[in-house]
Amino acid sequence: MTAIPNVTLNDGVTMPQLGFGVFQVPDDETKAAVSHALAAGYRSIDTAAAYRNEEAVGHAIAESDVPRDDLFVTTKLWNADQGYDKTLRAFDTSLAKLGLDRLDLYLVHWPTPARGLQVETWKAFAKLLSDGRVRSVGVSNFQPEHLEQLVDATGVVPSVNQVELHPFFNQAALREFHTRHGITTEAWSPLGQGGELLSDRTVAAVAAKHDRTPAQVVLRWHLQLGTVVIPKSVTPARIAENADVFDFALDDEDVAALSGLDTGKRLGPDPDTFNQA
Repeated sequence: MTAIPNVTLNDGVTMPQLGFGVFQVPDDETKAAVSHALAAGYRSIDTAAAYRNEEAVGHAIAESDVPRDDLFVTTKLWNADQGYDKTLRAFDTSLAKLGLDRLDLYLVHWPTPARGLQVETWKAFAKLLSDGRVRSVGVSNFQPEHLEQLVDATGVVPSVNQVELHPFFNQAALREFHTRHGITTEAWSPLGQGGELLSDRTVAAVAAKHDRTPAQVVLRWHLQLGTVVIPKSVTPARIAENADVFDFALDDEDVAALSGLDTGKRLGPDPDTFNQA
């Protein structure tokens, strides 16, 4: 497999542009899936407290022969743990479950605007960063107004915003906002959900043109947009296939065709109204 390139975040930390996500991977399947990913060359692993599989991720890391300094580990703070003191306690819990002494990237999972705790939570993130317990801090599912609120209150610009992003929902305006503010865009659900995107005729045509799978050309689209992408799978062959996307390129016509599939409709929750605890 071709080596996965890094992107440099706004704080100078480097992060693999393609990583392995474990959203909705059952706890009893997570260790094997992460082990397969590490064997296939992935070096970035993305989990979250809400996924309930941090311990299994930690076990896979501990049993691998990949040096810790070669890994980039991300987890996320769940909504019920927002607030300054609760954030610090939740971070300790996640770190213990992962079996690590530091984290590479910590994300606020959702803005939950109705709770009104974003700023206090972000101040705790800034403390974790200044204390050296995490190398980089960011957010997930934040809209421009949510991002501006954090920066205006603390002066700390998130390094990453991980959001729903795929050809059916390409977030062009948000990505442009990120570019202006030096925030790296990371895509969750990069292949859509339920197989609809991967069976789309336009995607199939681009895949046939390059003699690649639909998933590979969609992942290549993400990479050429400059986003960080974290596909997930529990199938070893698919895990390896998803990382085999660095020895071909889409042309401008391909990128435009895939971008043109945008419907403006989310598959996941709306960050402006999602406040689940």
